[in-house]
This record gives sequence, structure tokens and C-alpha cells, in this order.
Amino acid sequence: MRTFEYTIKDELGIHARPAGLLVKEANTFKSNITIKKDDKQVDSKKIFGIMGLGAKCGDTIIINAEGEDEDIAIDSLEKFVKETL
Repeated sequence: MRTFEYTIKDELGIHARPAGLLVKEANTFKSNITIKKDDKQVDSKKIFGIMGLGAKCGDTIIINAEGEDEDIAIDSLEKFVKETL
């Protein structure tokens, strides 16, 4: 399992557009990918789960990837999150 932590810098947090793009990116991988904020953990391949986190600017999220392509997945998602959120 690979993990990385990120503090959201976008003043709007994770709203519909970046959440949709994140889901699209996560769905390109076979690994099980989750996002955790505080005590909530959701499937990163489901937009309603991501939106349900209510992640705002300054919140810290943890993204986990576990599976056959976890290294590529976590590297790609880390780059995506840093550029988008």
C-alpha cells in the first residue's frame, strides 16, 4: 500500500469540478484508491463519496492506493492533486 498526505490549497476546496476530474483520474487505475479526511474514508472512484467529505481549503486529506498498479496510481494522483487542489 502507498499513501500520501496533502493539505488543500484551493480556496473552494474539493468542489464538483475537481472532484469529477479526480474520479476520472482514479478510474484509470486498477488499484483500490481511497481518500480519508478526519475519520471519514471514501472510494475515490465515486464522486458522491468525495463530495461527502466536505474537504475545504486548509483541510488535510490522505490518499491510499493498494493493488497491482499502486505505485503508478499514487504518483499520478499526487501530481494531479498538487496541480488541481
